[in-house]
Amino acid sequence: MGSRTEKSAGGSSNPANSLPFRYQFAAGAVAGVSEILVMYPLDVVKTRIQLQHGTAKDGTSYTGVLDCFRKIIRQEGVSRLYRGITAPILMEVPKRAIKFSSNDTFSGMYQRLFNAASPTQPLAVLTGASAGAVESLVVVPFELVKIRLQDRTSAARYTGLLDCVAKVVRREGVGALYNGFEATLWRHIVWNAGYFGCIFQVRARMPSVDDDGEKGAKARKMGNDLVAGFVGGVVGTTFNTPLDVVKSRIQSVARVDGVRAKYEWAWPSLRVVAREEGVRALYKGYVAKILRFGPGGGVLLVVYSAVLDLFGKMV
Repeated sequence: MGSRTEKSAGGSSNPANSLPFRYQFAAGAVAGVSEILVMYPLDVVKTRIQLQHGTAKDGTSYTGVLDCFRKIIRQEGVSRLYRGITAPILMEVPKRAIKFSSNDTFSGMYQRLFNAASPTQPLAVLTGASAGAVESLVVVPFELVKIRLQDRTSAARYTGLLDCVAKVVRREGVGALYNGFEATLWRHIVWNAGYFGCIFQVRARMPSVDDDGEKGAKARKMGNDLVAGFVGGVVGTTFNTPLDVVKSRIQSVARVDGVRAKYEWAWPSLRVVAREEGVRALYKGYVAKILRFGPGGGVLLVVYSAVLDLFGKMV
């Protein structure tokens, strides 16, 4: 059992390819919802810090992750840490399901396309990038609504998810729901390439589970998945944080006819932020993202692999 499942989601022997697509999709969905229920408050903190320009004189600015947590709880209440969670919960099912199922599908497709006997590091990166591109097609409207609800300056305009969607469509047009699509596309391509590419490398260097008994193999495999997912989450986050910063800025501002937005496209926006606030500003919210997507990446991979193992026993 250990040898059959050890290399899934970026390794050299992919059991997901032997399961129908619906099982891959369901495993990814369960993994995504599990991760967001545990880690969502860090996403709120990350967004607040990313949208912060300079330092306010009234003491409302955030100096770091813990300071942001304290001020949100003290000034707005604990429930504000879960503001906007409906959008990502609805998004997580297709998002994570597509992430893992697309990665597994592209893995087999690229192996056949390039006549590779088994996955390689370049193929793992290409596979992850392709899965990220597909994933981004689904998540943009959910991300925009989430950002609008999380942003302190705009949250009061909306009473909830449906109200936010209705007002964005009415005031800015249906197309506004895809504001920041290009930045989101790059963000997901970069994160998934780093995440799945690292999983491939880390798993190749982790101790094999083949020599353990059944219980030992399961424990070793879970440990390997936690380490591989954690490292992949850290590396993916390190590479894509600047793109996440500009994506948040693009999506937080409402469209106004005839007015050119300060942030419209990812790469020009990177230059604007670096020029006006310094290169360090491109990593605003980095600590909160690492705290979320490091452990979160491990949770994703462990849950996804465990659910696939369960389905493998059922079919």
